[in-house]
Amino acid sequence: MKKIYFLTFLLFPFYLWAVDDSISSYMNLEEVVVSAIRVSEKTPISHSNIEQKEIQSNNYGQDIPYLIQNTPSVVVTSDAGNGVGYTDIRIRGVDASRINVTTNGVPMNDAESHKMYWVDTPDLASAVNSMQIQRGAGSSTNGAGAFGGSINMTTETLKKDFGGEVSLSYGMFNTNKESIGIHSGLLGEHWILSARLSHIYSDGYIERASSDMKSFLAQAAYYKGKTTLKYLTFGGKEETYNAWDGLTKDQMEENRRYNPCGEIKDADGKVIGFYDNQVDNYFQWNNQLILNHVFSNSWKMNLVGHYTYGNGYYDQYKNDADLVCYTLPMAGDKESSNLTRKKSMYNHFFGGVGSVKYESTRTNLALGLAANHYTGEHFGEVLNVFVPNNFSLPHEYYRNTGDKTDMNFFAKATFNLFKGFDLYCDLQYRYIHHVIGGTFSSFNYATNDMLKVEVDKRYHFFNPKAGVNYTFAKYNSLFASFAVAQREPTRDDFVNARKDAEGNPLYPLPEKMYDYELGYKLQHKYVNLGLNLYYMDYDNQLVLTGQQNMDTYDALYENVKDSYRRGVELDVAVKPLDWFSFGGNVTLSQNRIKNYDEYVYNDDTWSLDTLHLGTTTISYSPSVVAGWFLKFDVKGFEAQLVSKFVSEQYITNSEQEDMKLDAYCVTDLKLGYLLKTSKIQGLRLGLTFNNLFNAKYCSNAYGYSGIYGGKRVNEVFYFPQATFNVLANVRYEF
Repeated sequence: MKKIYFLTFLLFPFYLWAVDDSISSYMNLEEVVVSAIRVSEKTPISHSNIEQKEIQSNNYGQDIPYLIQNTPSVVVTSDAGNGVGYTDIRIRGVDASRINVTTNGVPMNDAESHKMYWVDTPDLASAVNSMQIQRGAGSSTNGAGAFGGSINMTTETLKKDFGGEVSLSYGMFNTNKESIGIHSGLLGEHWILSARLSHIYSDGYIERASSDMKSFLAQAAYYKGKTTLKYLTFGGKEETYNAWDGLTKDQMEENRRYNPCGEIKDADGKVIGFYDNQVDNYFQWNNQLILNHVFSNSWKMNLVGHYTYGNGYYDQYKNDADLVCYTLPMAGDKESSNLTRKKSMYNHFFGGVGSVKYESTRTNLALGLAANHYTGEHFGEVLNVFVPNNFSLPHEYYRNTGDKTDMNFFAKATFNLFKGFDLYCDLQYRYIHHVIGGTFSSFNYATNDMLKVEVDKRYHFFNPKAGVNYTFAKYNSLFASFAVAQREPTRDDFVNARKDAEGNPLYPLPEKMYDYELGYKLQHKYVNLGLNLYYMDYDNQLVLTGQQNMDTYDALYENVKDSYRRGVELDVAVKPLDWFSFGGNVTLSQNRIKNYDEYVYNDDTWSLDTLHLGTTTISYSPSVVAGWFLKFDVKGFEAQLVSKFVSEQYITNSEQEDMKLDAYCVTDLKLGYLLKTSKIQGLRLGLTFNNLFNAKYCSNAYGYSGIYGGKRVNEVFYFPQATFNVLANVRYEF
């Protein structure tokens, strides 16, 4: 492992170990973990908080994106159609690779793709104590730059008393979840242990889009006075059948649950079966060593050393594949054949994050430091070729490596200048060194060999943020803020870069955003209301083109010089009675690229045509995202009716009317009953009717355009989502 020297900074605080044996305040030490990167109600940043109780009441086995989909400006989607397995999230139209995710302050986004693969951490929701979703640039955090938002999570607080819980779910599409957790309680006045095991399985709404996921979590903590040392280990193994190809409109009309992945075709192109092993396998193991210390009522410190190991692969059946594209010679007189291939990877991610926080009556100050390193390897093999041949199999046809160092330092402060008026300042410096080298899985016909990419890039980003918050008339506040966010391209952005006329790669540029926010909040016993105006002005934004690399399934991006997202977010919750509440949120936005040039392949000339389109709408950016809820809570019985509306959205930046997702509205009914007695700590029965009105909708798609015979031809592939379905859950606490 390279550059491990920066982990040594974890050692210096141990001399602080306290001698006070008091355990009365040890629970407060848990809150030190993310206090430096979270924001308070006086911070001029748009955000939503979700606590453990709400998470648990909705956690029947779906991924975390589906548990937070009713917060403002959020849109979610699922490959399998029912929120289990591969799921994705967008905030303010910004995709998941631009949403920063941390757990206990540790970056969770993949260092090279910047995406958070929720499928790699099955049932993480069962271990989450709280979440904060920040929209826009947000406050300075660790890891990938936040361009649409950030999601920071803390794991569950260790409990002083012995206990545990069992959670069981079952529903349509054979979806089931089994989870058991146990807590030791306080041992010998200083030690607490806990462990959790979970299993989630679903056949998926889409045919064969099955998910089989197992996970574990264990914690051991030592408390002494004002100091705690905790070791946390969690991870899991997933196996999901591919559902990445999508369907045309004609295919959906015939069978909207059809899954073309794994098709086995004969010489005439007729489907004669499906490949059983068309699956994605991945194992991830996360480790965190957390040290918290409270020096005084004013000073607190948090240090986390972390290490994550990942190892996985996916198998695919390829029909009529060109052998040369796998560096294989002809098989007799055959230039192509059906074959199976395996694409594998393993990686290590390690480092440390730390913060010191100072709090007084009028001043809050936080200093943060992070140093992380990633190293990984990707390689592919041909496993079988289904024509007579004398090949030596398996045959490796590409291998590449990546190394990335990511370091950042931030200082943020809130000053109360006078009664009700708070000034916020946040300064971050971030350094990235990314090295990529080797051969990749795409064939380069210009060189008659596998694509070779050699990248050695260094980035220096300075990201200032500032704002004011004014609280008046007890319950009301106004805020305004300005933030700069910068972000480096991903590994795939380099690998999939377009080439100029001479065949030289046009590597992407880093992107920059200026985020302006203006808001009003009302926080009252009976009414909570938030109104936020935002303007996100981009320089060289990397936007989704709506296309995919059909060999790697990577989404394709391109820099656009000038673009913006602007909108208004309204979030309101009203509770006129103890047993009844209602509310909702709506985001109205405009998302535009100025002077957009589209590059379209011309089959007649074997070249790319440049189309000057002027101002266009950014792909995957609906102009309206809204939701509402009604909630009843009477003597342990809960009933909640929730709806989500997403307006139509283009899937490319060229505003083609036949290349968009239609608007949709989905309504869920959630029922629950909580029983507590002197002998029963807690028994909760839950029943959710998802998509109550059986809407047939698609929440994601991709497409291609080309010029054939002088005419433009557009192709779109959609991902249908589940129609009406039911999930039931029982949760028992002891």
